[in-house]
Amino acid sequence: MNYYLDIETTGLDPLYNKIITIQYMELERNTARPIGPLKILKEWEYDEKTILKKFISDFVPENQWVFIPIGFNLEFEHRFFWQRCISNGLKPVDVLHGPFLDLKTIAVIMNKGKFKGASLHNITNKPHGGGNIPQLYAEKKYAEIESYIKKETDEFSILCCRLYEELPQLLKKFGQS
Repeated sequence: MNYYLDIETTGLDPLYNKIITIQYMELERNTARPIGPLKILKEWEYDEKTILKKFISDFVPENQWVFIPIGFNLEFEHRFFWQRCISNGLKPVDVLHGPFLDLKTIAVIMNKGKFKGASLHNITNKPHGGGNIPQLYAEKKYAEIESYIKKETDEFSILCCRLYEELPQLLKKFGQS
């Protein structure tokens, strides 16, 4: 099954910063439309180790076809999951071990091969990047973090669905059917 996957963190270094949310949502395989609720595992309601364990139980790393991640720059999630599991005494999770779809590559192509500027907020109506999340977390503005996550998820979903609709048409233009 396909799942939108994203995290929020207290910074960019998985050795020193922690995961504060893990969010995922089941997507329909042929359209990428959401078919399940958005799950947001929140560190401030439990702790980092508990949300990692909950995610791992849903992720089922032993069966790569149960949870196929679809995201934007999944390498970031991968690095954090790997290191934060180790830091919390858990077996490391590799979200890139099997099939996955990362829309960052498409964003770079849409941006004429340039990585700078190929961010989700630059190619969708997402209002800004997540650079202010660590500050919101420090100020305990959890509702604002959740609002950001929901808007980001909506914008990702709109982009993903549109790509699922339009890219097959591009394939036809190249003479394939």
